Amino acid sequence: MPTESARFPRIRMRRSRASSWSRELVREHRLAPADFLWPVFVIEGSGMAQPIASMPGVFRLTIDRLVPAAAEAAALGIPVMALFPMIDPARKTNDGAESIRADNLVCRAVKAVKQAVPEIGIMCDAALDPFTDHGHDGIVIDGRIANDETVAQLVHQSLVQVEAGCDIIAPSDMMDGRIGAIRDALEAAGHQDTIILSYAAKYASAFYGPFRDAVGSPRQIGKQGKTTYQMDAGNGDEALREVALDIAEGADWVMVKPGMPYLDILRRVKERFGMPTFVYQVSGEYAMLQAAGQNGWLDGDRAMMEALLGFKRAGADGILTYAAVDIAKRLKAES
Repeated sequence: MPTESARFPRIRMRRSRASSWSRELVREHRLAPADFLWPVFVIEGSGMAQPIASMPGVFRLTIDRLVPAAAEAAALGIPVMALFPMIDPARKTNDGAESIRADNLVCRAVKAVKQAVPEIGIMCDAALDPFTDHGHDGIVIDGRIANDETVAQLVHQSLVQVEAGCDIIAPSDMMDGRIGAIRDALEAAGHQDTIILSYAAKYASAFYGPFRDAVGSPRQIGKQGKTTYQMDAGNGDEALREVALDIAEGADWVMVKPGMPYLDILRRVKERFGMPTFVYQVSGEYAMLQAAGQNGWLDGDRAMMEALLGFKRAGADGILTYAAVDIAKRLKAES
């Protein structure tokens, strides 16, 4: 760092900002398509791209529309597609039994994409909320989210998804002990190469509302919501404990979710553990930027780029964002 004697006018910080070439030369952080994991919603049927009103520019895709979307993403250099299903309400139950059926919507989508676009990585959540009739991430017994019974179901869910071709299992439920249980089951079944990307620090956030619209879960889930298993927004040290436990149990990569309100957590996790660290620009963050851009309150494209670059600056190795394809196209055009 400059010493006390290095002062204006000998030091003029604006010299390096004066030209586009000099700004480019000294830029500390950059975005590239390889930084993105693209979350995509899938629905039953054929020939449909169903718009999601609360997420401008985002669609639920049938499998036949999902496959070319995956091919486009791979061609742009996006390395991973994350699949989230909207399940027929008639198939939803308290225990989320549809999640462990080997030919459910997620598994069929994984098989179709891996057959047609084998070069793209596929990530699947280990969580029950798209499959439960109450919208919680776990099994409800006597009004409580049953931790151990839920973990057993998550293990089964993870195995059927990996057997369908999933490359990355991402437990997003925040049950205690689920990383270790899933890792042990994967090893025992011969899936030693499957990556576990743990939603290690996932907060009980108000920013998830549009996602719940997208997968057909209730926005409001009882008086307590998901506060008995997702983290309290006021806690930071607890996040480090959660991450440490998940690493000890066998997580390969860790995630902070949501993104922008938790940049401090992202930085602390990266600095403390030095692990591959990811962040999720969640549906509410995306929707706010899109809505503000559409209304002319912000330059939407610039604001999105700035938000994503902020994640990189805070320490993210990769970013889950619904804007992945649009931003990848822009980056390609600018290169």
